[in-house]
Amino acid sequence: MENTRISTGIPGLDAMLNGGLIPGRTYLVKGAPGTGKTTLAMHFAMAGVANGENVLYVTLEEPADNLRVDMARLGFDLNNPRFTLIDATPTADRYVLVDSFFESFADGIEKMIAAIKEQFRFKYYSRIIIDPITMVKLTTTKELEYRRAFLTFIKTMSRMKATVLLTSELQQTDVEEYLVSGVIELKMFDIHGNLSMGIRITKFRGSGFDGSMRPYEITDHGMVVFHDRVISLP
Repeated sequence: MENTRISTGIPGLDAMLNGGLIPGRTYLVKGAPGTGKTTLAMHFAMAGVANGENVLYVTLEEPADNLRVDMARLGFDLNNPRFTLIDATPTADRYVLVDSFFESFADGIEKMIAAIKEQFRFKYYSRIIIDPITMVKLTTTKELEYRRAFLTFIKTMSRMKATVLLTSELQQTDVEEYLVSGVIELKMFDIHGNLSMGIRITKFRGSGFDGSMRPYEITDHGMVVFHDRVISLP
């Protein structure tokens, strides 16, 4: 099992991960707004779909309709039957309609675990994306309570043999970084007046990895990671 790798859908990132992610574990993608976290997560999701897997994608910030339009521009077909998109964004319409999705998925990790288990009653998902986990974290006021709930979430997903990708906009993600199996960081740099983007793996349990800051771009076809280049900071 440890030698088996699954693709992130981004060849350059797979190379940095020595072949891809180790399945059945939880990983964190962190970065400021606009760095491409959702694009990276969607590559991971679509790689699963292309491999004949069922994928569950929970969007907590970007409404599903917007996500479909934005991702279609990059060539991602979110209407594939193997791809299940749950819109858990707290929009005004949802409060009026008393939609259960937001309450189930965003009102604390315990409810999110229960909601995911409910989805598994209908089909098995080998890949799960929570984008972003930040929204769930904001519902928990006590740090210790959140830590326990987050650990329960990781253990539950592991028992379900699902590979999970979480995104986070918070720069300080100490609890998540400590408990997940791997962390991928996306950063923006101003180098001599030009905006550059860099990707770095800061943690990857159970495997060696490339820890260099590598440049990447968001193109018309999604994210491209240049694993043979290094960002040189002034």
